Amino acid sequence: MARRVHDHQSALPVAQDTVLPLPPSSHPEDFRQRWTVLDSLLCGAFAGAVAKTVIAPLDRTKIIFQVSSNRFSAKEAFRLIYCTYMKDGLLSLWRGNSATMVRVIPYAAIQFCSHEQYKRLLGSHYGLQGKALPPLPRLLAGSLAGTTAVMLTYPLDMMRARMAVTAREMYSNIMHAFVRISQEEGVRTLYRGFTPTILGVIPYAGITFFTYETLKKLHAEKTKRSQPYPHERLAFGACAGLIGQSASYPLDVVRRRMQTAGVTGSTYGTILGTMREIVTQEGVVRGLYKGLSMNWVKGPIAVGVSLTTFDLTHSLLHKLHQMGCFTH
Repeated sequence: MARRVHDHQSALPVAQDTVLPLPPSSHPEDFRQRWTVLDSLLCGAFAGAVAKTVIAPLDRTKIIFQVSSNRFSAKEAFRLIYCTYMKDGLLSLWRGNSATMVRVIPYAAIQFCSHEQYKRLLGSHYGLQGKALPPLPRLLAGSLAGTTAVMLTYPLDMMRARMAVTAREMYSNIMHAFVRISQEEGVRTLYRGFTPTILGVIPYAGITFFTYETLKKLHAEKTKRSQPYPHERLAFGACAGLIGQSASYPLDVVRRRMQTAGVTGSTYGTILGTMREIVTQEGVVRGLYKGLSMNWVKGPIAVGVSLTTFDLTHSLLHKLHQMGCFTH
């Protein structure tokens, strides 16, 4: 009897030292998942802001040509940039960039974050968690990410286009543009051009992310390095942007015409009607592909910088998490 009591007492310290399991809501995996989503949002926002700021003067010039009937050429484009600089100063080349930032920061954050989540969900569905997706799901993840971002941020793109082609007196800031367009043209105007935008972003985002992810996969297989160097990422992103934007460019011209119809005196109502009018008045190449050569300059730069910035900042945050720089 004494021996049994002694044995029971000797077991007590062991019971006292037992560590109780954490409740499900505090599981480290939950924290990792939350950090992954937050990291993707932050990195995407930063990547989009950097890329758009770099190419803002070229982007503004492209929009001005897209919404006018003037013939486009590289010489005329750079003449416009020079005249704008001489007349209104250097910062005028970034007119509308504040509206661009208001739009592109949430757009890029949502696009990159949703792309990571779609890749994870599709990877889970195909039993390829943590591995490269097959071609079709890879394309689908990009298209879904672009569509999600456009649906949530489209009015900001509309106002940014209006600010890019009008004088400062018409829209002093993005809030003024929002109020004035809503009052004078109706709230529905904020979604004018939405359909061609969605139709354009499906191939654009799908092809861009697909090309970039495919090039990284092929590079890893050939070099046996898990991660490419920054200059290689830039090259992959440039190729992805070149192919993606070329495939969807006519719809980009159509959406810009529809977005700015209220201030250019045009009456573009439908996608087919807009395309027909552009082709009739300006031709296929000079109309629907107006400014494409400039897009071949700015597009690869923007996409290359954006994708590279996202990857590098995402890797940096991942390393900081591993080093314990962030606490739960």
